[in-house]
Amino acid sequence: MLRMSTLFLRTLRDDPADAEVASHRLLVRAGYIRRIAAGIYSWLPLGYITFRNIEKIVRDEMDKAGFQEVHFPALLPKDPYQETNRWDEYGPDLFRLQDRKGGDYLLGPTHEEMFTLMVKGEYSSYKDLPLSLYQIQTKYRDETRPRSGIIRGREFVMKDSYSFDLTDEGLIESYNKHRAAYIKTFDRLGLKYNIVSAVSGAMGGSGSEEFLAPCETGEDTYVLCEKCGYAANVEAMKTVVASVDSSGTPALQVVDTPNTPTIDSLVEVLNARFGGGFTGADTLKNVLLDADGKTISVLVPGDREVDLKRLQANLPGVIDLRLFEDADFAKNPALVKGYVGPQDAAKLGVSVYADPRVALGTSWVTGANKKNCHALNVVNGRDFHVDTYIDAAEVRKGDACPKCESPVIIDRAIEIGHIFQLGRKYAQALNLTVLDSDGKSRVVTMGSYGIGVSRAVAAIAEQTHDEIGLCWPAEVAPAHVHIVATGKDDHPFNVAEELALALESLGKTVMLDDRRDASPGVKFKDAELIGNPIIVVVGKSLAEGKVEVRVRRTGERSEIVVEQAAAHIAALLS
Repeated sequence: MLRMSTLFLRTLRDDPADAEVASHRLLVRAGYIRRIAAGIYSWLPLGYITFRNIEKIVRDEMDKAGFQEVHFPALLPKDPYQETNRWDEYGPDLFRLQDRKGGDYLLGPTHEEMFTLMVKGEYSSYKDLPLSLYQIQTKYRDETRPRSGIIRGREFVMKDSYSFDLTDEGLIESYNKHRAAYIKTFDRLGLKYNIVSAVSGAMGGSGSEEFLAPCETGEDTYVLCEKCGYAANVEAMKTVVASVDSSGTPALQVVDTPNTPTIDSLVEVLNARFGGGFTGADTLKNVLLDADGKTISVLVPGDREVDLKRLQANLPGVIDLRLFEDADFAKNPALVKGYVGPQDAAKLGVSVYADPRVALGTSWVTGANKKNCHALNVVNGRDFHVDTYIDAAEVRKGDACPKCESPVIIDRAIEIGHIFQLGRKYAQALNLTVLDSDGKSRVVTMGSYGIGVSRAVAAIAEQTHDEIGLCWPAEVAPAHVHIVATGKDDHPFNVAEELALALESLGKTVMLDDRRDASPGVKFKDAELIGNPIIVVVGKSLAEGKVEVRVRRTGERSEIVVEQAAAHIAALLS
């Protein structure tokens, strides 16, 4: 029983100054978490109980699915990550450190290498497979800008599991088994979620899906087709555009366009000189970037921006990606800022990437690679050539669904889970092989599956809170029932104690507000802020032999005879 007279808890009436989202604001105010440093939080008793309840559900569903739990250290040696190239690929997101002897270590952001080496050390035959292992462990990533409380921190707790199979068919079976376990887990946590297609990014591999919890303040953006059900993270959204017959397009024409370094200024001059009808969509934007020291040009229609997050997600292996700056243009005078076109890219040593909207045969107005000049009728495939097509343009509401061409909607969400078909990337790099039935050595294929356990606390808070406080589902809440005893004499407190014990005998957890020095108003506000699913008030109604029962989520209230209260509350919770 959690007795508020002795509970290590202090609720706050004012929002923390750095709180950007409701979960951060309410978890601090209700005494669940406290900030230690940017992106680093400690858990107070109520927060840690809630966290452990979520952890218990995750572990329970993993165990039911037949996955086996192991545990790795957070402090890891450099060598395995160097063998898979992730010591460099992770870039500045990796916490690196040295021991007193100068040996290189890292704080684990994820543990693919460790799982691979563990299985390599123990198993050598196809008869040992399939196998699925998991752990619940603290992870570390040096986020550029930690934000939103525990949603994006530099230290967080994650459940990561890995499957090991001999064949690709086996991998798909293991993947689907994990997918089903995730659905059961998130259903039990009371989360609303969508399963969307995703990109694998630095993890590598082929198939990838995210579990996203819709939330107005979520930092992930995804598209959804309400007609056919297609759903994808914005980074994974595919653009399908057919090629165009350009045989009737006039020859390329260079025209003077003084003082037009922007799309808007160019469209204004074009309409003034050629009688109108031009929009930004008729122009071709050439965005120059430095990708690991190499110059690339990304082509998108002029009425759209390059989505750098989407671009990088579709550029596997590129670690450092940044927009060209004035210093870069100064080093490359042939690249005329504001007037760059793809026509001379090969001659200038620039790799050309194009969004699929810049389809073969499409004609554009673009820079002429000469100050104050643009080129008309510039045709893809005739006047310039694309090295690689890549989904790079910003996605908008109303864009065509790649499956049925209906307009998509865009929503925001918090990523709560991510599953990958890794394939043989890590097994190959670390030489994880087994002997097959013919005695031949075969490289094992792997899957990787993550759930943000600490992040789930915030995601549930975001989806269930109201204007007065938190509002937890019963399996997650720090207690099933919050009993508030009011009055000056002992009778209400004695009845509250007896009711609490009765509920505990029925297997329900109880928080008892037995404080004598707090006013009823303070107690009610605390109960609403803390957010346990049932609030019971033992006070004025006691004169009639009753207690007041409130359902926190719906606001429904009823007066129940004291002797029947425990059974009634247990039935409500069921």
